[in-house]
Amino acid sequence: MAVMTEFIDLIVPVAIIEEKYPGGWEQCLRDHKPALGGRVWFDNYLFRDGAMNPAAMEALLDEWWKLGFECYAEKDGKQYWKDVCVYEGRLGTMNRYCDWLAEDSATRSVYMKGTEMGEVIGRDWDLIDDDWEPPTFL
Repeated sequence: MAVMTEFIDLIVPVAIIEEKYPGGWEQCLRDHKPALGGRVWFDNYLFRDGAMNPAAMEALLDEWWKLGFECYAEKDGKQYWKDVCVYEGRLGTMNRYCDWLAEDSATRSVYMKGTEMGEVIGRDWDLIDDDWEPPTFL
C-alpha cells in the first residue's frame, strides 16, 4: 500500500509509532481522530499528517519530537530523516535523505521501502458534504 502526498507531508512508520508513541498505535489514532480522512491517513505501514506551510510543519515536527521521536540524525556530516520523514508532495522531494521511504511520482504517493506499492490511500473525499454551497456575500 501507499499513501497519497499533498503539500508538505509528515510520514511516520506505523512500527515506530507502536514502539515510541505514548500509548502506541491505538492512542495515536485516538489522538488524531478529528483529522482522520481529512489531513491524516495511513496504510498498513505508514502514517501521514500534513501541513500547507513550513511553519505548520515545524510545529508538527516539534510535537512529535516532544513525544520522543528522533526526527533526524547525522551520519558522515549529513543529516537524514530517522523516525519521521518530511516529504514535500507538491514538489515530489525530500530535503533530507530517508532510507525507509520509496516514492512514486506518477501517483504522487510514498510507500515503505521493501513493500509492494499497491493501492494508494488518501483523503476521504466522502467527508466533503455534497450539499455544501459557498457562502454568499451581500
